[in-house]
Amino acid sequence: MVSAKRDQLRYDGRVVVVTGAGAGLGREYALLFGSRGAKVVVNDLGGNFHGQGKSNAADKVVEEIRSAGGTAVADYNSVVDGEKIIQTAMEAFGRVDVLINNAGILRDRSLARISDEDWNLIHDVHMKGSFMTTRAAWPIMKKQNFGRIIMTSSNSGVYGNFGQANYSAAKLGLVGLANTVAIEGQKNNIHCNVIVPTAASRMTEGILPEILFNELKPKLIAPVVAYLCHESCEDNGAIIESAAGWATKVHFVRGKGSVLRTSIDEDVTPEYVRNVWDKVTDMSEAKHLNAIGEASLSLVEVLEKLREGKSAENSVTETYKFNYKDVILYALGVGATVTDESDLRFLYENHPEFSVLPTFFILPGLLSVMGSDLTAKAIPHAQFDLTNILHGEQYIELFDSVPTDGVLTTTSTVIDVLDKKSGALVVTQSESFDENGTLVARGQSSTFVVGVGNFNGKSKASSEVKALMPNPKRSPDASVQIKTSRDQAALYRLSGDLNPMHIDPSFSAIAGYKTPILHGLCTMGISVKAVLKRYGNDDSSLFKAAKVRFSKPVLPGQTLRIDMWKEANNRVCFRTVVVETNTEVLSGAYVDLKKIVLKPNMTAGKSLQSDAVFAGIKDRVSENEAKAKAINAVFLYKITDGGKVSKEWVLDLKNAKVYEGPVQGKADTTMTISDSDMVDLALGKLQPQAAFMKGKLKITGNIMLAQKLAPLLKTEAKL
Repeated sequence: MVSAKRDQLRYDGRVVVVTGAGAGLGREYALLFGSRGAKVVVNDLGGNFHGQGKSNAADKVVEEIRSAGGTAVADYNSVVDGEKIIQTAMEAFGRVDVLINNAGILRDRSLARISDEDWNLIHDVHMKGSFMTTRAAWPIMKKQNFGRIIMTSSNSGVYGNFGQANYSAAKLGLVGLANTVAIEGQKNNIHCNVIVPTAASRMTEGILPEILFNELKPKLIAPVVAYLCHESCEDNGAIIESAAGWATKVHFVRGKGSVLRTSIDEDVTPEYVRNVWDKVTDMSEAKHLNAIGEASLSLVEVLEKLREGKSAENSVTETYKFNYKDVILYALGVGATVTDESDLRFLYENHPEFSVLPTFFILPGLLSVMGSDLTAKAIPHAQFDLTNILHGEQYIELFDSVPTDGVLTTTSTVIDVLDKKSGALVVTQSESFDENGTLVARGQSSTFVVGVGNFNGKSKASSEVKALMPNPKRSPDASVQIKTSRDQAALYRLSGDLNPMHIDPSFSAIAGYKTPILHGLCTMGISVKAVLKRYGNDDSSLFKAAKVRFSKPVLPGQTLRIDMWKEANNRVCFRTVVVETNTEVLSGAYVDLKKIVLKPNMTAGKSLQSDAVFAGIKDRVSENEAKAKAINAVFLYKITDGGKVSKEWVLDLKNAKVYEGPVQGKADTTMTISDSDMVDLALGKLQPQAAFMKGKLKITGNIMLAQKLAPLLKTEAKL
């Protein structure tokens, strides 16, 4: 606790008016402000909590403040005559800085027994009294460009309470009054907040259980109100509930809701309301609106979508929350690995260049469509299930300021339906916006529904649908091979696509596959990642867009070969082929980058002594390819010179190849060693085990595979 007086919140020179300050909460407010340097106007009519009788309660509180060295005056006017209370302050101190509308009475009755007098008295003291006093203080605060106003509500107002219909209505009415006062006062530094106290007082004695009554000390609430009235507090329009040394903020939230008609020209029907009532009352994505303008804006957006034909029938809007764990899980699902040093930026949230793989942003649109009935509504003539659905094509385009966590709001709309005779092709477009309303990603997904064609629909896509690009008629400029894991689909599905076709053998058999197949989007993610590595230096910020067609399925565990063609305008065309079957699985594909950045070719630098070692290894592999292939592994050597990696050599013993440059695909084992130590290793002057123990040889990946290389390293004659 901070106890030094110089660190205290002070109110020196401030004038504080507290209504209903003769006892309970009001008394505690007055005493606290008086002890902190404020000049206090202690207002109290002097009656009981029913508003009856008279007393000199205000004088007693004034005397307490003065006895403690403070300054205060009493006022016995009714809050209904609020201008008289403010006049007392002006005559005594010449200004009003803080107004705490605390005065209150009770007239509890069940609804049927509330008389006109019961209703009117409650509203006169609570609602009218707070208004009259606030209105009287308003021009003074406005002129001095400072004011702090407190309205006192109640749990009965916020939550309701049996036997207090009159009191509840007045107390919630004060929340509405405070909201408007806060808005109108903002530009003149006049803040208005609401306190919702639960305190032991004359009004609650005999009502609350004794154990609770004894702990609800008013002095535990007074510091909360005091802070709200300090010049350093920036809150305005807040509702603060407090009791027994505890406080929290209360505010109203609004659900996401549902559109109740399918177009701007249609009426709302009770039947349609009934059908979407679960969405109307769903509060799982509720949020707080700070102003009436926000509520109006969202309604305008609904009307604009209806006018554009983006009705509840052909569009769906969903939110997608994600953080670093989701980003990392996705990266692992499309083959990122810690054995590749450059992949760490996709796998470690504290990496200085932590980023998201571009294809991750397909997920919000995909999941919104999968969780809706958009496809079914697009082809109402047909009946089908998951076994009939195939992902045909996918497009993804990213814009600036791509986040690594947050909440995206995605609207997915059916933009085309094609009759392909053997089936129907439904094209949806998804647009994802961040919490600031900035467009983050736009995607297009083509879903092929088998067996529901021949409905006399159009066969040619509209210009709005992104086109594929045929591969150039020349040999690829680059190719990489990437072996998928047998568990690739099991891992990828955790990012959200839970179609049992990718995990359940019995379900995939119904769809005509002997074993579960890999998600097409997983194959796309692996392939786009490979293109980004080869032509974008693993920099996600260079990505603009990508488009693929899913030609054939891939089985988990198969090897993918990604053939790439560097074209004009920073476009890279590619195709993906399953090596084991020579089957093209991604066709007409391309990646658009902001610019092409080739990974620096470290082998183009000066010659190293160890070059002769690898020349010897290359000869030995050529002389006995079968023996080399028996090792069946890919080794990456990083040769350092002066403490920095100067060259990379790859021993691809799966294909009996030895070459300089970055590995094409994924290395099983990566070894980092200096140029001189590599030579000593080859000459037998340095034993591999000793080099490893001394830190001269660093190995990542499958360490045991490194032991199989000993025969290849004996190149003394070459040296």
